[in-house]
Amino acid sequence: MSQAAVKASGVADAPDAGRWKALVFIALAQLMVVLDATIVNIALPSAQQDLGISDGNRQWVVTAYALAFGGLLLFGGRIADLWGRKRTFVTGLAGFAVASALGGAATNEAMMFGSRALQGVFGALLAPAALSLLAVMFTDAKERAKAFGIYGAIAGGGGAVGLILGGFLTEYLNWRWTFFVNIPFAIVAAAGAYFVIREPKGGRNRSPLDIPGVILSTLGLVALVYGFTRAESSGWSDALTVGMFVGSAVLLLAFVLVESRVKAPLLPLRVITERNRGGIYLSLGLAIIAMFGLFLFLTYYLQIVKGYTPVKTGFAFLPMIAGMITGSTQIGTRLMTRVAPRLLMGPGFLVAALGMLFLTQLEVDTSYAGVLLPGMLLLGLGMGTAFMPAMSLATMGVEPRDSGVASAMVNTSQQVGGAIGTALLNTIAASATTSYVADHIGGASSRSQQQLVQLEGQVQGYTSAIWFAVGILVVAAAIALTFVNAGRPGSGSAVAGSGAGDEAEDELRVPVVAH
Repeated sequence: MSQAAVKASGVADAPDAGRWKALVFIALAQLMVVLDATIVNIALPSAQQDLGISDGNRQWVVTAYALAFGGLLLFGGRIADLWGRKRTFVTGLAGFAVASALGGAATNEAMMFGSRALQGVFGALLAPAALSLLAVMFTDAKERAKAFGIYGAIAGGGGAVGLILGGFLTEYLNWRWTFFVNIPFAIVAAAGAYFVIREPKGGRNRSPLDIPGVILSTLGLVALVYGFTRAESSGWSDALTVGMFVGSAVLLLAFVLVESRVKAPLLPLRVITERNRGGIYLSLGLAIIAMFGLFLFLTYYLQIVKGYTPVKTGFAFLPMIAGMITGSTQIGTRLMTRVAPRLLMGPGFLVAALGMLFLTQLEVDTSYAGVLLPGMLLLGLGMGTAFMPAMSLATMGVEPRDSGVASAMVNTSQQVGGAIGTALLNTIAASATTSYVADHIGGASSRSQQQLVQLEGQVQGYTSAIWFAVGILVVAAAIALTFVNAGRPGSGSAVAGSGAGDEAEDELRVPVVAH
């Protein structure tokens, strides 16, 4: 395609000279958001004791963040398209820093819950803006592969880094530092973004905001996330849990109907009905279900069953982080421009399932080197290899005016997947533990034998849930191999932008995005 044709299409400018510097600050912001998902979990027992939060209310430290973040992601993505990604990104960082300062300075549970909800609100602005900035700044196939390799490694491994950092800060300083640590991250990323990022022109969506879509999607996603969160603590048959699921289904169905009829929808259905992107969102959400549940079980296993300290637990996750970084930046990045994305995603999820299969062999006295180490290495390698092309393909070929909301859908599938994974797998584990203890406690005559049965019951619960996680990853692999049919970037068969209605425009667009 000639340069004149590229300019005529209005899709892409010349590559931004500062794009690699910009990537540093975008990656830093993404690391901060991902860290926050796990770093607070490590600090929660100390914070609960200091602030006098009851056992019944402590879940709101996690839930308040999840509800605001998950519920407002689509709205945040649309704001990025409307207001400009750089401006939204910097605003999100500033707000996240202020909310973190409030959380660190909390003197009671209301202040803590409010600060966590506020973090979620600004996180919902920040996360889709970060991913959509990458999507519009990196248009060359090889450069895009490297950029998304780094981003994918951070998105996948940041949660485990949060466990290490959270352990250090809680054990050697104070739980408040798990909040305060966000402030320097945010200041550096915001300052760097302000001076370095140059957002390409012509990519904004200045259509009026779809208010009914905002209300329906936010309420529908909040009800869905809260339904799964409540199921974990109150059971699946609880009246309010069931009511939340029914309400969520009604609201989200109404949202789809509204989006199909309004002139300027919050979520253009072309973004999710395109075969490749639909397959990405679905397979990524399923993979996150398996991952989040596993993080939780391994943390409990290492600390409660094996007696590891928070810091030692964090270091025990290092092989998984190393595997993710290797899979994402070495395997995924090197092969992405040579093979079709499904040939990285499908096998990647299957390798991760193999790692999970190792972890189904856990027992009370299992050696770290014999089972945990190879299991976590394989899991990290597989997830890193699969995440990188998934992150890239989810925004590849999408119209620039839709890149914010397409990025928001990636984050939404991850956030909802995390809520489902935590609730679903925790319920399975708790049920298996109760059943095991009930069957075996009668034969335990001494107190030490009873304690051993309790520990064995917990491990039985973890392994039962991990078996489900193995199955979920196999399904994710099948979906990726079946639905994702895009060719390798630059092959001429990369993902189309917006569905059948825009075929003529796509002929101009695809070579620009994946030349």
